[in-house]
Amino acid sequence: MSSMDQSFGFGSQVSMVAPFTCKLTDGKSKRLCALLGNVKLSLLYKASVHGYQASAFHQRCDSQGPTLLVAYNRTGYIFGGYTSVDYTQSGQYITDESTFLFSFQGKIPVCIKVNSGHYARVDDAGMPNFGQQLYFCYNNQPVVLNQRGNAFSVNTTTMYGNDSRLTECEVYKVKQMPQISAIHKQWRNVLWTANRRAQLMGLIRNYKPLVTSVSRVRILMIGPVGAGKSSFFNSINSIFMGRITSKAMSGSAGTSLTTQFRTYPVKDGREGKPLPFVLCDTMGLEEQTGAGLDIEDISSILQGHVPDRYKFNPMAPFQHNEQRVYRPASLQEKIHCVVYVIDTTKISLMSSKVEEKLASIHRRVNSQSIPQIVLMTKVDEACPLVEKDLQSLYLSSYIKSKVQEVSSWLGVPVSCVLPVKNYSQELELELNCDVLLLTALQQMLNFADDYLDDADRSLRSALRGNHGEMFCGQLNEEQSSWK
Repeated sequence: MSSMDQSFGFGSQVSMVAPFTCKLTDGKSKRLCALLGNVKLSLLYKASVHGYQASAFHQRCDSQGPTLLVAYNRTGYIFGGYTSVDYTQSGQYITDESTFLFSFQGKIPVCIKVNSGHYARVDDAGMPNFGQQLYFCYNNQPVVLNQRGNAFSVNTTTMYGNDSRLTECEVYKVKQMPQISAIHKQWRNVLWTANRRAQLMGLIRNYKPLVTSVSRVRILMIGPVGAGKSSFFNSINSIFMGRITSKAMSGSAGTSLTTQFRTYPVKDGREGKPLPFVLCDTMGLEEQTGAGLDIEDISSILQGHVPDRYKFNPMAPFQHNEQRVYRPASLQEKIHCVVYVIDTTKISLMSSKVEEKLASIHRRVNSQSIPQIVLMTKVDEACPLVEKDLQSLYLSSYIKSKVQEVSSWLGVPVSCVLPVKNYSQELELELNCDVLLLTALQQMLNFADDYLDDADRSLRSALRGNHGEMFCGQLNEEQSSWK
């Protein structure tokens, strides 16, 4: 790396402007830029060069617009925070909904947004702080101090390994670059128009399952607690009802709010007919043994044996009704598409035990040749660029990297990983949300048709085989009588 300062841009633009070197690598700078959009980073302050004194920090960083602080500790953690509001030593509490903390988990920076209703920071004459909770270079020393406030949901073990001693602290100016031919940078093409929403709703209303014996396809939602399974149903229901609804229980509790197996039909408006699909909701996956959905229950659900409103027992798998065991479930009762619902903000933080459970379920679903899709929810919370404008979703290289990460560890094609934003705190429907949600649902119906097509072919082949055996048996009997 050059001994001169470097300015990192979205396209790795570099300019030599000052006699000190950035510690932030080009790769990590690109990841951080991806969170913020089409921006360029220019190094303003470096503690090892300019000193850990607040006066030196303010001399170089005041009135510079949006800034990104990057800290490094002895155990190798790289973490920090972003603010879109100038440092001015005003002594005022700063409201800044764009503020976030971050910590690199491997190559990926994980964001921690400021909690609603809390101040982002105090603009005082000291060193940088976030929410009067996380203080960098506290008391003019190379340390970080966590005051255990409520502005940010900080886990110090995850964020910086509980190692408060800093080896470096840098502050970068964040400059927004002009958007040039942004449409050509989209990594998926989406029409964000009312016509496209109407077209998707029409396709879904008029959809008919490929096999006539199936009136409505059944789509199973599986995922960790709080990922947004029930919220997805509520969001789809809201679109077709024309208003925000909350029919399925959803929220952010630490344990699953869904305790029963539920099958949710969706009607086309208040007085409309049921639409040709059913969304099946399950108990959330939890990392503890004996908590959350039992993996043994998955096979019973896939095969169509579990009835609506069956109450899950994490300590014991589903017990088959003897009459149902000896009567194979019809194609109508089986699951035709499986959807894994993953919280984008927690992809890099998912426990190994939950990952193992998802992998085990994935293998079971594969063994039954049921098509699978991944929904990545809460994309707006994961990426500040997307939070500002949902239409930036497929311009975000950060979201693209998360799609690729999920595709890799779950073993599904990238084309089967679909980022969405469920309705959560909105009071009105929003076009961009609807387009993403309906696009995902349409893909589920397409995949369900693929499954039904295969199942129908297999059934026809089996029937032809049975008829052939019957014919051969009859022929052998006739030949015996000739003798």
